[in-house]
Parts: sequence; structure tokens; C-alpha cells
Amino acid sequence: MLSKTMQAALNEQVKIEGQSSQVYLAMASWAEIQPGIDNITAFFYRHSDEEREHMLKIVHFINERGGFAAIPSFEKPQMTFPSIIHAFKSLLDHEIMVSESINKLVDIALAEKDYATHNFLQWYVAEQIEEEALARTINDKLELIGEDKSGLYLLDRDILNLVARNSNTMGPA
Repeated sequence: MLSKTMQAALNEQVKIEGQSSQVYLAMASWAEIQPGIDNITAFFYRHSDEEREHMLKIVHFINERGGFAAIPSFEKPQMTFPSIIHAFKSLLDHEIMVSESINKLVDIALAEKDYATHNFLQWYVAEQIEEEALARTINDKLELIGEDKSGLYLLDRDILNLVARNSNTMGPA
């Protein structure tokens, strides 16, 4: 059985994961109207879908543990970006914020000796390590590319392979 504190904290994480899905959906929509970055667009759409799945896992967990998962409303995300570099910098910053939130949940679970929730959250801890590493890798590549259009073309060509390679080396997906 979840404590009221843990239920409230997990419901806040439901909101964060759902908001993340919205953020990446907005990035995907913006990217889709930019010329020549079809795979980057697909990356953002896929990321949006993954974040929604993360949200649903928490919803199910709360309800299975005797709590009630509250479905929140979401804020309108940023809709446009000055450049693809800015979009990916925003993605990294967002993933760092999500990691901090997951860490707070782990702290609550340990303080309450809620080992079932602690165990559940370990998947999210591993996932955030992977997400941050991928975001940093893409940001590093974009920093190398700068304003070089041919470099952006190559990144777009390779981004989905980069995602698959990162998923295979970093742990659970």
C-alpha cells in the first residue's frame, strides 16, 4: 500500500512524464516543418511516445499498489526553437530535470522503507542514465557540427542508429 506522501509524489511524476511527452511532441511538430531532418523528427516523435509509456507505467503502478493515479492537465510546451541545437539543448535540460525528480522519488521510497516502490523506480533510474547520456552525445555532436549543414545532414542520417546503439549499451530500455 502506498503512503499518501508516496502517492502524491508518484502522481507528480505522472505529470512530469506526461509533460515530457508533450514537450517532445511539440519538438517533433516543429522539426517536421524544418527541411531535411526527417530522422530527427522521427526521433522526437519516438521520444514523445516513450515518455507517454513511462507515464502509463507509473499510472498502473500507483493503481496496482492501492493508490489512485490522478490524470493531470499539462502546460502548453514551447512550440518553436531558434535552431535544432537549441531544441536538443532543451531536451538535455529537460532530461536532467526528470532525473532529479526520479531521484527525489527514490529518496522518499527509502525514507519510508517502501522497498516495492524503490524497486519499481530502479528502472527509471537506469532509464534516466540512458536518456541523459544520449542527449549529451547528441549535444556534443551538434557542438562539433556547429552551423555546418552537411554535418546536420549526417546527424539526421545517423540519429536513429545512435539511439539504437545507445539503448543496447546503456541497460534496460
